[in-house]
Amino acid sequence: MKRTTYAGLVNEDLIGQEVVLKGWVQKRRDLGGLIFIELRDREGIVQLVFSEEFGKDALAVADKLRGEYVVEARGKVVARADKEINPKMKTGKIEVDITEAKILAASKTPPFYIEDGINVSEDLKLKYRYLDLRRPEMQANILLRNRIIQSIHSFFDGEGFIDIETPTLTKSTPEGARDYLVPSRVYPGQFYALPQSPQQFKQMLMGAGFDKYYQIARCYRDEDLRGDRQPEFTQIDMEMSFADQEEIMDVTEGFIAKVMKDAMGKDVKLPFKRMDWDESMARFGTDQPDVRFGMELKDLSDIMKDVDFKVFSGAVKDGGQVKAIAVPGGAEKYSRKDLDQFAKYVERFCAKGLAWLKVTEDSFNGPIAKFFKDADLRAKILEKADAKPGDLLLFAADNSRIVADTLAYLRVEIAKEQNMIDESKFAFLWIVNWPLFHWDVDLKRYVAAHHPFTMPNEDDVHYLMNDDEDPHKAYAQSYDIILNGLELGGGSIRIHTRALQERMFKALGFTKESAEAQFGYFLNALDYGFPPHGGLAIGLDRFVRLLADRDNIRDVIAFPKNSKAVEPLTSAPSPVANKQLDDLGIFVADQDKKQ
Repeated sequence: MKRTTYAGLVNEDLIGQEVVLKGWVQKRRDLGGLIFIELRDREGIVQLVFSEEFGKDALAVADKLRGEYVVEARGKVVARADKEINPKMKTGKIEVDITEAKILAASKTPPFYIEDGINVSEDLKLKYRYLDLRRPEMQANILLRNRIIQSIHSFFDGEGFIDIETPTLTKSTPEGARDYLVPSRVYPGQFYALPQSPQQFKQMLMGAGFDKYYQIARCYRDEDLRGDRQPEFTQIDMEMSFADQEEIMDVTEGFIAKVMKDAMGKDVKLPFKRMDWDESMARFGTDQPDVRFGMELKDLSDIMKDVDFKVFSGAVKDGGQVKAIAVPGGAEKYSRKDLDQFAKYVERFCAKGLAWLKVTEDSFNGPIAKFFKDADLRAKILEKADAKPGDLLLFAADNSRIVADTLAYLRVEIAKEQNMIDESKFAFLWIVNWPLFHWDVDLKRYVAAHHPFTMPNEDDVHYLMNDDEDPHKAYAQSYDIILNGLELGGGSIRIHTRALQERMFKALGFTKESAEAQFGYFLNALDYGFPPHGGLAIGLDRFVRLLADRDNIRDVIAFPKNSKAVEPLTSAPSPVANKQLDDLGIFVADQDKKQ
């Protein structure tokens, strides 16, 4: 039998017609001489009806069917009686009277129900991922991903971009995260690296004359995982020659608008808002702000520099800040115990505590209220913090990084708890004019804020080119695209001359010799007339996750790793045969003895 349509697409337009359907048994009800089967495929579920009236042999087949059996069936589409209509099913107004059926495959009892909202462990679902992917919500996620990818290809093809693949086996270079290394059998003791991004290759494509490149690229980073990270991930990658920052941002907005329309049926307003990095950090404490709600950070340092409360005045004296957020109606909503829990949590940001005040009609309440009895001082605090009676003021006093991290976390966490966020809204935002470098507190040195190929602002080039100036003061021609408080991706105008690129490496701590060893091939390429160019990459997995309204990117990847970078389905990573190791000249130390 040749399938004529999908189960989930059978509707009233097909009433009276014969259809052939193929799929899985979702549910079976035996009423004695009358059997109802809910048949499921990727498009949904439809009810099949078996009885001797329609087909005795088909009824005998239905008697053998159980959950997750694979079956094909032929029958006539009929309207359900009014009282039998199921408004919860897309196909709830019809059913199919089956005249012929055949079992294509039997099934063991699955380890969990094939339905949405199941409460089982993540590892169990990943171990049986092929079953987990049968669930309607998971199928919807993967189908959404497919629609997004189709829309991306359509947009870039229409704009004259060229889809070019870049190598998966390449040279290991320091780009921020650890590389996944692949040993070479042919050259013992030498290694390829899996690419963290196609960065240098796409830039060399610009030098090769392909002025508009794009790729849906696989990338790999050996780093600790979170809900929005995987060791292997996919990014929407593009690069353009002879284009400035605004042109690249315009193209990005164009493809995002097309994806939103094609995949979600939503129109987005263009252009997206722009915000300087400095402003974002000042107002929100983060470079990926959620602008769907207020409760912004307010700088009270000038007010607090002379107060008796030494935690505040001391922080300002030491060159730090005092900032606050005003939680609307928070005075009644949060108890001392709740605030103690917040204080405990923000210790992870190196905050020494959490100061707070509850605003009453004519005063403050709280452990530090005694320091703020002066009416004029209270008035200044309320005005600067944009607070009113009934609000809760939360303070952070320390260096700018600790203050930003602490209040940025509290702002978002409280907004979620108090349902202050319009979850139906898609708030796109550009963060522009980034610092070229930032100080890494763990490495105790400056690193590239984006990557070492980023062009500084034209007015800041002198910071890199003159030996008597501090290159770390420079700002960059770079830009990140934010959606609902999460970074979708980012890009920059690239350095396209050897002299400036060498200066960039020097500012990052490379010697001339080490830069040549790591990037000599790329520096040599820049000697041969590279055009001005720039580009951007967006994380496809994260984009799909946000559009699918899922909490974890594992839900939108067909075969992801778990939080420990393990694939429970295949048990990867796993040991390999000694012969394979011998071929590669690799000796694996005994881990038990090592411990």
